Amino acid sequence: MAVRGVITWSPSVTLVPTRGCFNACTYCSFRLPVDRAPVLLLAEASAQLEARPAAAEVLLLSGEVAPGAPQRAAWFGHLRALSALALRHGRLPHTNAGPLSVREMVALARLNPSMGLMLEGLGPAYEALHGRAPSKSLEVRLAQLEQAGRLGVPFTTGLLLGVGETMAERERALHVLADLQRRWGHLQEVILQPWRPDGDTPQHLKPSEQQELLATIAMARQLLPAEVNLQTPPNLWPIELLPQVLEAGISDLGGIDVHDVINPAYPQPPVAELRQRLQHRGWELEARTCVHRAWWSWLPEALRRRVERGARLLASVSAQADATHL
Repeated sequence: MAVRGVITWSPSVTLVPTRGCFNACTYCSFRLPVDRAPVLLLAEASAQLEARPAAAEVLLLSGEVAPGAPQRAAWFGHLRALSALALRHGRLPHTNAGPLSVREMVALARLNPSMGLMLEGLGPAYEALHGRAPSKSLEVRLAQLEQAGRLGVPFTTGLLLGVGETMAERERALHVLADLQRRWGHLQEVILQPWRPDGDTPQHLKPSEQQELLATIAMARQLLPAEVNLQTPPNLWPIELLPQVLEAGISDLGGIDVHDVINPAYPQPPVAELRQRLQHRGWELEARTCVHRAWWSWLPEALRRRVERGARLLASVSAQADATHL
């Protein structure tokens, strides 16, 4: 069968520096109050990395400490320490820890080839969800995306879909991201992530939700500049229908860990099964670093060399990643 296209993914391990977060989004089961949340020790993080030798990307996914809070400096110092630890293990960190000051973003960009922050969306539905989440205001999120662009940080953002927003509001959000990309060129990925309710039993997308997501993907592919990769998590979409999202415009399956810390009830599909299913339909699955190749030239020289070295290693670990259920 002729190859229809290449779909990328990143072998990933997720480290959670802390679940403590000063935001209180109404849909979040990840969060704990800042004063009651344990901190991931460096020794524990090192053990997690050693247990996952095939994971090239280290996603640092953290709850947030409020700007100006007494704990902020220690929290940020821990993000830097974990980033440096990842590099010492020969991995590439990608931090998503909420809005950062210019100084903080510059410091982390020296250690992280890419960083991220979800826009989530705009409109009344999101305003209601974020009523007790100061850092989730649209103004703060947009300022952060602008800041990353000005600093030249390869960046991942995205939309959280299915929380009550309209298709017109999704389109407006995509226009905002398209304008940002035309201005700065730093958006390497836009994630189109369906929100799923908490619980021990997965609640898969209804047929109507599937059709809305497919329409949103097609709209995003039309509105966003061609260099922006479109991503959706494969564990939140029925695996037998995965070719539909690829045909609609998805080009990347994101960082795939052995489990999803945000949606733990939704198991990650084994990469070997993903590869087999996609090859059957004419798609090739290709491992990548956390920063897409088109943005390598944006990186400081020392970090770029690490990325290039990591990319060379990916080919040799791909088979191992498949075998270990990555």
